[in-house]
Amino acid sequence: MPRPRKCCRVAFSPEVTYFKPAGIPLRMLDEIELTVEELEAIRLKDMEGLEQEPGAAKMNISRPTFQRILASARQKIAEALLKGKAIRIGGGAFEISLQHFKCINEHEWSIPHEIAENRPLTVCPVCNTEEVLLVSQTLATSSHSEKYSCRSTD
Repeated sequence: MPRPRKCCRVAFSPEVTYFKPAGIPLRMLDEIELTVEELEAIRLKDMEGLEQEPGAAKMNISRPTFQRILASARQKIAEALLKGKAIRIGGGAFEISLQHFKCINEHEWSIPHEIAENRPLTVCPVCNTEEVLLVSQTLATSSHSEKYSCRSTD
């Protein structure tokens, strides 16, 4: 029996979760599932240009695990492109690192940690006040699929 998968940390939740070849009805397509952590590995390595070690650190996993996730993602994307399959993004064992903010007017909101780190928050998105406080940081664990589950880090 394989050991449970450890949660990977991701910095975002994708807004677009489905891609398909143009001109082919969905009912005629085979589908490939790309997990959220596979998409995060692609984002860090191919979009952000990070080497494997810093990418793995951002995802809170080992470098070999990062390499395996990246290779799996690239294989799935290549198969979808070359064989005309649809790609559905979802599922996986991941957690989103969130920062929670509050302004002096009591408006509260949360954003992924990496986004807050790259674009320091200066104003409340509701009232535009510049008096903003970081209230806390948490991890939101995925519950997208029973096929994947996070290993306890206790």
